[in-house]
Amino acid sequence: MEVILIKDVDNVGDANTLVKVRDGYGRNYLIPRGLAVIANDGNRKMMAERLKAEEARERKLIEKIQDVIGKLQGSNIKVGAKVGQSDKIFGSITNVQLAEAIKKQTGLVIDRKKIVIAEEVKTLGTFSANVALHKDHNIPVTFEVVEE
Repeated sequence: MEVILIKDVDNVGDANTLVKVRDGYGRNYLIPRGLAVIANDGNRKMMAERLKAEEARERKLIEKIQDVIGKLQGSNIKVGAKVGQSDKIFGSITNVQLAEAIKKQTGLVIDRKKIVIAEEVKTLGTFSANVALHKDHNIPVTFEVVEE
């Protein structure tokens, strides 16, 4: 039986793909749970239209990502921290603080979970982090830790 997957199914395939499965698996599991539909002519046309819409949405998203990349790479982000003696900061700089600094200085709202700081930041200076905006777009961002 050929079915078109509506959602990603482990060990079967990704969404919007045509797969061949056993009759019982398709009829008793995939279709009743809304994970797939039978691959007839009408559903194949709907899959093609869904793929076109997905590509258009992907293009718009990539254009927005290019704008964000330009803003992030062109800016010098400064994160303030309280400093003790010998230029050591109290605690460490986290991705939450970096996300807040990016929001204040560039106006871009970036989810803190998408920011990965390579090393532990416990002193003043310049450091780098990676921002994962999309599955194919990881942007290196440099930031400077300054005294508040």
